[in-house]
Amino acid sequence: MKLIPFIAAALLTGAATATLADPVLAVNAATTVSIDDEAAAKIFLRQVKTFPDGSPASPVNQKESAVTDAFRSQVLKKNASQLKAYWAQQVFTGGAKPPQELDGDDAVLKYVAETPGGIGYVESGKTRAGVRIIKR
Repeated sequence: MKLIPFIAAALLTGAATATLADPVLAVNAATTVSIDDEAAAKIFLRQVKTFPDGSPASPVNQKESAVTDAFRSQVLKKNASQLKAYWAQQVFTGGAKPPQELDGDDAVLKYVAETPGGIGYVESGKTRAGVRIIKR
């Protein structure tokens, strides 16, 4: 019977953690195109190198964080080990290399603001000059 409170606490903790990160896409302010999750996934998985309008896309990832976990599961539809296997296979076969990883929202926003075609993901509510947030 002592196991039931432990399981309930674990379930509640997991549910709370799942709602903490709410990623949004951030693009360079000069980028006027709007994209959905499927187009974003293709850009971040390096299956395409352009936005839907044909303009170059320069994606950047965040190092491991809650927002990274949320983006990976909600947009890329992969968990950490699936994404690691995907990139290992891509690199091994001479395919694409994963986007650069930066430390946190501020670094991603700086990169996106300073990079034509820059695109990254940040926690909802974060922004800076030179960046346009695309709500998901």
